[in-house]
Amino acid sequence: MNTYAERPTNGEVEEDDDEDEVTGNGRAWERTYAEDRSWESLQEDESGLLRPIDDKAIYHSQYRRRLRALASTAAVSRIQKGLIRYLYVVVDLSKAASETDFRPSRRAVVGKQVEAFIREFFDQNPLSHIGLATIKDGIAYSLTELGGSPESHIKALMGKLECSGDASLQNALELVHGYLNQIPSYGHREVLLLYSALSTCDPGDIMETIQKCKKDKIRCSVIGLAAEMFICKHLCQETGGTYTIALDEAHFKELILEHAPPPPSIAEYATANLIKMGFPQRAAEGSIAICTCHEEAKVGGGYTCPRCKVRVCELPTECRICGLTLISSPHLARSYHHLFPVVPFDEVPPSVQNDPIRRSPSTCFGCQQSLLNPGNKPGLSVTCPKCKQYFCIDCDIYIHESLHNCPGCESFRHSKAE
Repeated sequence: MNTYAERPTNGEVEEDDDEDEVTGNGRAWERTYAEDRSWESLQEDESGLLRPIDDKAIYHSQYRRRLRALASTAAVSRIQKGLIRYLYVVVDLSKAASETDFRPSRRAVVGKQVEAFIREFFDQNPLSHIGLATIKDGIAYSLTELGGSPESHIKALMGKLECSGDASLQNALELVHGYLNQIPSYGHREVLLLYSALSTCDPGDIMETIQKCKKDKIRCSVIGLAAEMFICKHLCQETGGTYTIALDEAHFKELILEHAPPPPSIAEYATANLIKMGFPQRAAEGSIAICTCHEEAKVGGGYTCPRCKVRVCELPTECRICGLTLISSPHLARSYHHLFPVVPFDEVPPSVQNDPIRRSPSTCFGCQQSLLNPGNKPGLSVTCPKCKQYFCIDCDIYIHESLHNCPGCESFRHSKAE
């Protein structure tokens, strides 16, 4: 059956379908541009024309600034790093997390960045553990217990991102205190709160809870997504953590990733002692055994505990039968670079690049790509203060964040050994 739209009667004029929709906040197209603030991604060049901002150059400058800050901190004194960390990430999912000042919302940005943080955390801390908790309706909920599987944490978080009610800072601290108070003395106890609310609804005296965390050596840090709060600042000062406020999504990502490397260790916070660890062998591909992680039979793969001979799926983990810490040798090797990091490279000044006598090489020692910009003009490059080799910025980032070894120094060491 055909249907027909109603025609205007009694002299009414039908509006054009292409007419802009007008609302109380202005026209729809005006509101779109106002929310996106697209003009902030443009800059004026030398000729007065508009062009997109070079995000790559901004990222490089932020990376160099962060690297120099870490290097200056390490140069003050020999800093002990805690390589075995037990970190609880507490996500505020109160109604304040549904605000849209972060696009598309605070909870979406937090979920995305927490996923990236968990993967980066386990990449830099293979011997550590993470647990997840949330705050909503004035109650703190435990999503995952302390463990070393990034996929299980991410899966649990992505299914629990609903926002409601008020936030309770005291309930969150009491919850994580109950878990962190049971870990061994050699582990470093940390809490990272991603706080969106501007208030806290507590059932008791939060000052007593803060002193309890301080007494049990739990280092609490807070990243705020709104304005600064006194109670959060007081919590971080008392427990030795850091308190920062995110300005936008890029700044929030930078702040949360600063918690991935191990923080400086306080001597009385974790005692140095010997730890028993097991190096399990990988099971044969055709073998069938019951996995203690998922409590079900699996074919092939997995690892066998050297003490009690049970099967586990992945490393690192703790054996659920005998409690032995199970790791592999690459995990120890990946933790080693925090104790002896690669020194920051020096930026090559323009005077050296343009000097015909001391002209820098035209190719990067790492990737062999050209260091020259279009027109054969010298580009931005860095040099290792030890081996004096030149690298591009991309190789500089890769060496310090992923490789953790200078190719120039390694090649010089091998050639000298021969």
